Amino acid sequence: MIVEKLREDAGGSDLIAAPQRRAEVVRAGLRAPSWNLTERQLCDLELLLNGGFMPLTGFMNGLDYESVCQDMRLANGALWPIPIVLDVTEEAAKDLTPGTVLGLRDPEGALLAVLHVEDLYRPDRKAEARQVYGTGSRDHPGVAFLLDQTHPVYVGGTVEGVHLPSHFDFPELRMTPRQVRAAMARQGWSRVVGFQTRNPMHRVHQELTLRAADAVGAKLLINPVVGMTKPGDIDHYTRVRCYKALMHRYPEDTAMLALLPLAMRMAGPREALWHAIVRRNFGCTHLIVGRDHAGPGKRLNGRSFYGPFDAQDLLRQFEAEIGIAMVSFPTLVYVGQLDAYLPEDEVPSGLAAHTISGTELRRRLTSGEQVPDWFTFPEVAGELRRSYRPRRERGFTVFLTGLSGSGKSTVSKILNARLLERGGRTITMLDGDVVRKNLSSELGFSREHRDLNIQRIGFVAAEITRHGGIAICAPIAPYDAARKAVRAMVEAHGGFVLVHLAAPLEVCEQRDRKGLYARARAGMIKDFTGISDPYELPEDAEVTIDTSEIGADEAAELILRHLEEEGFVGRRDFATS
Repeated sequence: MIVEKLREDAGGSDLIAAPQRRAEVVRAGLRAPSWNLTERQLCDLELLLNGGFMPLTGFMNGLDYESVCQDMRLANGALWPIPIVLDVTEEAAKDLTPGTVLGLRDPEGALLAVLHVEDLYRPDRKAEARQVYGTGSRDHPGVAFLLDQTHPVYVGGTVEGVHLPSHFDFPELRMTPRQVRAAMARQGWSRVVGFQTRNPMHRVHQELTLRAADAVGAKLLINPVVGMTKPGDIDHYTRVRCYKALMHRYPEDTAMLALLPLAMRMAGPREALWHAIVRRNFGCTHLIVGRDHAGPGKRLNGRSFYGPFDAQDLLRQFEAEIGIAMVSFPTLVYVGQLDAYLPEDEVPSGLAAHTISGTELRRRLTSGEQVPDWFTFPEVAGELRRSYRPRRERGFTVFLTGLSGSGKSTVSKILNARLLERGGRTITMLDGDVVRKNLSSELGFSREHRDLNIQRIGFVAAEITRHGGIAICAPIAPYDAARKAVRAMVEAHGGFVLVHLAAPLEVCEQRDRKGLYARARAGMIKDFTGISDPYELPEDAEVTIDTSEIGADEAAELILRHLEEEGFVGRRDFATS
């Protein structure tokens, strides 16, 4: 009944102000305090404004937030499993009170909407993590983002839009829910099964979607996420080129491709339910839900966060209420002797089943190995190879971290010299002291400023990597969350190698030529790492070197050897003369 109502509603339900109201909204937004939206907030706002998040009318107030976290329902009883909140800094919150207006701007400062403030609240984010994600572990990328990158104050209220965020890529595929429903109506589609993906589609995915649509007598909406996905995922430009290359493989008038600017939380069962509600708003009557739908992968101990069928079990409970039915499918595997894909539990005894994980695919691409034809279509493989050149042809960043006096500057200079001796690559040094002088001279040493300094280093390193160069970074970088944020930025474009120079504190003090440790112990320098401010040991370093036991030349050689072994540079590059 809900879907039929949406189809009958030609205007849809969006939050863009009507033309006669828009000028007033703009004036209010220009006079009001403003907030530049983060990447996640920008995705959330777009789906609020275009009706993708119906029945939400804005960012959640405290009552809705608490109800959603605890019971997966808004305060009015409507089913909604994921908090959609506007988190801001304490500095931004001090000028806001209930009844005021907040201008919402994109990163370039363009006014997109206004928020009519209903309340401000400071959530217990650890409790939110346990309720929404079922865990408080930072091994979960959604939890890590919530605890480490979310601002402390949530601002709730309704929004009025001026216009949707601007996108200049694939404009023909960036359709609003209203536009998608209209296209379905024009083609006479009454039953539509949605397919959620954040990865490229290969032969197995095409086979699965064809079977799913046939099983329920439906057409197919391929609705990939092009907002925020899991760190390390293939970029959406590459993925969309792959989707476009695949579409001719479907029979005519059976499949449609439309992009979804969603910021995924990787919340497993709750997220599956959320995806279903969003796809209902896009006009779907069914949604394909596979094993561990929207899960974040495994913990560091190798165990999964969610059971393989938890998402299916939860969605099944609410199918009737939300007006969208689930199409569940077992994992399909390729059986070479039959040249066919079969459910893994239906493979005849004695026949071998084959599959390739996303991790294995990326390894093959970066190593230059062949991707078998049974796994993907030639046109998809071609698009992937355009973006995923062999590792030695891609840019990368070496990020050295450690206490002051651990040898970062010396080791990085030797590493830089060794790479320049070999030639053939452009190399940029981003030493901590040099960056402080030239890029972050106005910053102090509070945690906020330290994180901002590392963010700047990460941004520059990511750009160098994106353009095929080598960045060597050597800041102290004492906080794990900031280092992980840099890793995510860089790995979106190339390789990242974290090197921990693990000299003990007492050794670093003995080496202190500038007298910084002595001044810090005397209270003359505040927030000094290792003395009055913590250094969080990296557990994800690719290379760990105790420079109290080996010299700087040998340390640089160990890093070079790792780069060689991992394929970032060829072995001949390190042939000694």
